[in-house]
Amino acid sequence: MPLAQLFLELGAVILALAFVGRAAGRLGITPIPLYLLAGIGLGAFMSLGDAPTEFIHIGAEIGAVLLLFTLGLEYTSQELRDNLRANRQVGLLDLGLNFTPGLLAGFALGFPPLAAVLLGGVTYLTSSGIASKVLGDLGRLGNRETPVILSVCVLEDVAMAAYLPVVAALLIGGTLIAIEINLLVALAAFALAFFLALRYGHVLSRLMNVQSNEALLLSVFGLVLVVAGVADLLKVSAAIGAFLVGIALSGEVAERARGLIEPLRDLFAAVFFVFFGLQLDLSSVPGVLLPALGLAAVTSATKFMTGWWGAARAGVQTRGRFRAGTTLIARGEFSILIAGLGLELVPTLGPLAAVYVLLTAILGPVLARFDAQLAPLFDRKLREVRA
Repeated sequence: MPLAQLFLELGAVILALAFVGRAAGRLGITPIPLYLLAGIGLGAFMSLGDAPTEFIHIGAEIGAVLLLFTLGLEYTSQELRDNLRANRQVGLLDLGLNFTPGLLAGFALGFPPLAAVLLGGVTYLTSSGIASKVLGDLGRLGNRETPVILSVCVLEDVAMAAYLPVVAALLIGGTLIAIEINLLVALAAFALAFFLALRYGHVLSRLMNVQSNEALLLSVFGLVLVVAGVADLLKVSAAIGAFLVGIALSGEVAERARGLIEPLRDLFAAVFFVFFGLQLDLSSVPGVLLPALGLAAVTSATKFMTGWWGAARAGVQTRGRFRAGTTLIARGEFSILIAGLGLELVPTLGPLAAVYVLLTAILGPVLARFDAQLAPLFDRKLREVRA
């Protein structure tokens, strides 16, 4: 592709995102739903070449990684350890309430058992990238319900460390020994990364704390990408690998790194969300719209219940419980990845997951934005039902 065409197409996409971001600011909402719709519009009316599409794809992966890294910077290792210990029951409830609807829907749609298990994974996982973006955009990183949201996302990725190796081995027809080896490698990698982040984070902070902002930016950005790459190779979420780097950094270096990384994060995060919209083939929507709507309705309610109950256990009041529930609704990049594993089993699994993810990724941030108006109404209805 000629360089001029590459620059023109990428420039057009980024300018479109700029206008969308300004519109979201005028409306007082997070730009995530508008970025997603912009991606659909760009995919429908523009035919991007292979090079711009590949750049946007890579940028989307970097965006997910940076979103989780900056979220990790907000917490200390001790806070993370305490929150995970306190929210284990919430993690079990999350698994039961949100994996089961996808599994049952797969059987109801006539999917093979393994494809139904994949659909359960699609509906189970909250998008940690979208959740962290919502928390940042709406100024809720320091809220009392945020540790609950964070714990749910991390516990889901622990579950994925067991789920993905097993499913991948079954898809390629692996033996029981191969499945066990893959599972042990993934869990050991996650445990080692978690231990190093909690135990030796202060050493990493000292090593990274250089005077030059340029050197610090390059060091932090490079380390985040390396750790994310190693995590992905070991079948652990790349985004959670980056999150653990953020947890490991503390003190002055964390504050400086946050300020330096945030502009990069915002750019690539916008690309991350528009990529979802670009992936959606509009011609495939009619055939999967009804089951996607049904799944979105059911699992939005179950994910909301997870967040509400978890925040209630932590002593959070009604509005905070509502925020926790709605922030967890959105599904995202990992759900698309899981669906992609089963395309040879059921070709409609990909379009179904894409439409489902888009619906939840729009609904969750919108509900989270209007918590002040909706939480009292929900609380009133809840009291009426109890009475």
